[in-house]
Amino acid sequence: MGFNCGIVGLPNVGKSTLFNALTQTAAAQAANYPFCTIEPNVGRVAVPDPRLEAIARIAKSAKVVPTSLEFVDIAGLVRGASRGEGLGNQFLANIREVDAIIHVLRCFEDPDVTHVEGGVDPIRDAETVETELMLADLESLEKRQQGLVKRARGGDREAAAQLALIEPIQAALQAGRPARTAVPAGEEAAARRLQLLTTKPVLYVCNVEEAAAATGNAHSARVFARAAAEGAQAVVVSAAIEAEISQMPEGERAEFLASLGLADSGLDRVIRAGYALLGLITYFTAGPKETRAWTVPRGTKAPQAAGVIHGDFERGFIAAECIAYEDYVALGGEQGAKEAGRMRVEGRDYVVRDGDILLFRFNV
Repeated sequence: MGFNCGIVGLPNVGKSTLFNALTQTAAAQAANYPFCTIEPNVGRVAVPDPRLEAIARIAKSAKVVPTSLEFVDIAGLVRGASRGEGLGNQFLANIREVDAIIHVLRCFEDPDVTHVEGGVDPIRDAETVETELMLADLESLEKRQQGLVKRARGGDREAAAQLALIEPIQAALQAGRPARTAVPAGEEAAARRLQLLTTKPVLYVCNVEEAAAATGNAHSARVFARAAAEGAQAVVVSAAIEAEISQMPEGERAEFLASLGLADSGLDRVIRAGYALLGLITYFTAGPKETRAWTVPRGTKAPQAAGVIHGDFERGFIAAECIAYEDYVALGGEQGAKEAGRMRVEGRDYVVRDGDILLFRFNV
């Protein structure tokens, strides 16, 4: 099951540096000129989760397998991208294919790194990118609307329903508001099928200088205020520090982070925030062979969660033996949870919770 976040922003804000650090590769060329990322680069990264190791210790597992999240490094947008400026059309198409947007904003001053707009202003940059996305959405809806109007006039009920969905979104875009602010309640799934760029959830990543990695700076404070006003999320990262950390041996990273006043890496915060942005949760399977984390959307029922492991598990689903993570740890694992009456047997209608340790019973 693939879930992905597209890393977007203006040229030279640190997108590819962040991507390189995320994937611990040099797959994306980080260079000081626009459009150095010609094709979207894709990397899968492990989702940090301390629960995984705790479960594995108790289960005495030989192997630990984390769940993962996909990041797509998309080349920089510029003003006029919706009209094809720069490499706009290609990259707008790439953004359309991702589930959520990680919007990297330059929040550092450096005379040696060119800014495509001439100076550092993350709010202006955020508005530039979002405007281009909104203009692309507006054009997409206008094209779609022409055919729907003709069909609706001919008595096509489905076309009429589509118009009722589109019209408030179109009005919001014309007023300079993203599509996600105008999706009618209960129509979220239908709105996703429109494949609009500005219905996608957004996480702002403030790329700051090393000295501001722990506390942020005046630029990032403005971004956090914007995010709060929008009901969005924001995190502070120093892409340069993260690139350095990604090249360090695992054992040296914690000490290095502590020396900078950081409890965890910015990348871990980005990954966790991206995971939450997509509305995902983690459940676990555990045994002597391996402890493994699995990803499902929040609200997933037990048979569909079983299907993430194998289609046969879903088709032949009988029940799920379920232990909450807190009970599993506190009671010393599966046997202790059973003896304390904390292992439940759940059926088809059970909605999986974050942290559940599950064993599926099935028959095919």
